[in-house]
Amino acid sequence: MSDPEHLSKAEIGKDAIQSTAEAAAVAVGEVASIITTAVKDVATAVGGFATEVFEIREAARRAGDDGKVEDGVADAEA
Repeated sequence: MSDPEHLSKAEIGKDAIQSTAEAAAVAVGEVASIITTAVKDVATAVGGFATEVFEIREAARRAGDDGKVEDGVADAEA
């Protein structure tokens, strides 16, 4: 008679494969979360940089309009 608590080699192998697949899924999920956060952070940084560039360009344009810039040198008498 076989023991009802005895697991066959096939059952043990199936359990090992299942545990490995579950561990791999968790690891892939963690890596995907890290990558998603990194992409979001990079997009935020690039967006902030672009905003700064637009603000600098607008300030330079206003300064040029106010200072009557000629040939790259502001008119000191203005």
